[in-house]
Amino acid sequence: MRGILTSPFSPRGEGARRADEGALRANPEQAAPLIRSFGPPSPRGEKGRLPHPSRRRSPVLLRLSLFLVLLLAPLAAFAVNPDEVLTDPALEARARHISTELRCMVCQNQSIDDSNADLARDLRLLVRKRLVDGDSDRQVVDYLVSRYGEFVLLKPRLSEKTWLLWGAPVALFCVGGAALFIYARRRSGKPTGTLLTTDEEKRLNEILAK
Repeated sequence: MRGILTSPFSPRGEGARRADEGALRANPEQAAPLIRSFGPPSPRGEKGRLPHPSRRRSPVLLRLSLFLVLLLAPLAAFAVNPDEVLTDPALEARARHISTELRCMVCQNQSIDDSNADLARDLRLLVRKRLVDGDSDRQVVDYLVSRYGEFVLLKPRLSEKTWLLWGAPVALFCVGGAALFIYARRRSGKPTGTLLTTDEEKRLNEILAK
């Protein structure tokens, strides 16, 4: 087949042009390269379909998701400043363990290991100082409890001072269970029907006596 379409003004005439058009109709695949060569490539691709919007935006969404993850990452990793970390790995591990059990008196729902408050930082430094001085983990905790009370512990210990705190939920559960049991017993013991009147009982006795 010829490389280009025959012009109607060429010396070959009208007959040659019609012959070329018939060849193109018989083999349309051969005409595609000629048609595409006169313009930029189509954004629809080879199959004639535009790429799905989600595919086109996937790199942008991926970068945005990564940015949000880095932005909203837990701040606990940054609560302990580098200048607080002990050079002895064993002591540092003990300090981190103790810090996770102590409540931040400012945040109250966070441990001092997770809090960025100034008081939490002071307590972390105090814990490390006591450990460096040779205190055991129990001695460090007891020292802080003596200064701030049992409230400094995220999980208060069972003692004479905290027995009410530990026993109150159990007592409420027992009292509630007993109340439900008594209510169910009383409800089951009540008669389901209505009592007969005096006239109805008399009439029933006369029927049974016959």
